[in-house]
Amino acid sequence: MGYVPFQPYRRVLSVPGLRPSMALMFFARVPMTMTGVTLTLYVVSGLGRGYGAAGVVGAAVTLGMALGAPAIGRTIDRYGLRPVVAVCGLSSTAFWFAAPHLSYGALVACALPAGVLSVPAGSLARQILAALVPAEQRRAAYSLDTILVEASFMIGPAAGIAAISSLSATLTLSGIGTVFGVTALLIFLLNPPIRNEDELAPTGTVRPPLRSWLTGRLLATLLIAAGTLFCLVGTEVATLAALRSHGDVGWTGLVIAVMCAASMLGGIVHGAVRKSLPQGLLMLLLALLVIPVGLATQPWWLLMLLLIPTNLLCAPTLAATTESVSELAPPAVRGEAMGLQDASTRLGLAAGSPVVGFAIDHSSPAWGFAAAGCGGLALAALGLVWSLRLRRSSVRTPSLAAAVRARR
Repeated sequence: MGYVPFQPYRRVLSVPGLRPSMALMFFARVPMTMTGVTLTLYVVSGLGRGYGAAGVVGAAVTLGMALGAPAIGRTIDRYGLRPVVAVCGLSSTAFWFAAPHLSYGALVACALPAGVLSVPAGSLARQILAALVPAEQRRAAYSLDTILVEASFMIGPAAGIAAISSLSATLTLSGIGTVFGVTALLIFLLNPPIRNEDELAPTGTVRPPLRSWLTGRLLATLLIAAGTLFCLVGTEVATLAALRSHGDVGWTGLVIAVMCAASMLGGIVHGAVRKSLPQGLLMLLLALLVIPVGLATQPWWLLMLLLIPTNLLCAPTLAATTESVSELAPPAVRGEAMGLQDASTRLGLAAGSPVVGFAIDHSSPAWGFAAAGCGGLALAALGLVWSLRLRRSSVRTPSLAAAVRARR
């Protein structure tokens, strides 16, 4: 019988309980994608501050998420989903309802703890998939999840801009808080599994020592993940700068939509094929393909076409990262491991924007693409070299031990 290309997706979607869980986590991610643009526009227009001041608020939220993700994941591992979702849902709702009534200083002060206690929709979605889907089908499941992430980024920012542009800031920010609260309540009520039945056995719930699972290979995987997001956010910054420098800002929405569509297409192929490329190689190709984009940034449609190849690898790289983390982390610490993945990607996001922005400010938008690719390539190469070195040492150690035993 021949291979059916989309059979992996049909199998994944037929898993009991998967469809409602994925739909709910998709809607839980949409308000998260709205937060960046709405906070920026509120600080600039509502509080009369500059974009630098708005960036401080956004950086505080991102840093909070990066710091809080592993701790939130560990808490989920220990106490379960419901208590964590209840606390995080109440915290997020309270922050967004209070935000339009706070001064700038108070907003900055509250942004960090709000980020720490934000609803971990991304890591929760990945935990749920790992619990529901058999290991041999997870590549298709994680690819589908990444495709939905891209879809949420196509909807969320545009909806946030439209809302805050046509409605009052108080109504918009309070509306985001309401969505956070409602989705947290629905997750609480649905209570999707974060471990499967085999992992609920006593041996699967005992927390192993940190050094036993936070290995060099897992750290290398997280480092490559950080490089991926460094490259992606840097590419977005360079794209916006290139369009602005040529007076083509009006085409930004279309260019970003094509980038997202290319990523979704790549994710579909990645999950449908029998065997795909590993995370490290996908990341290397992604970074290498973005470096020469700056050679032709005009006209806008040529830039858009040149961005398609690198974005085809975006969703596959992210899906392969999640697959690697789920394979390397024991079930009892999966929440913490997924939290570490969130932390590494947040740090990559936080580092990519200012580094690439600095390169653009001191050269040109064309060099921004080179900075994005080279920065991501450096992080990915460091992770790969580290992983290969550890793999060689693990091979030599048993050989050396065998030789010592033979001499005895």
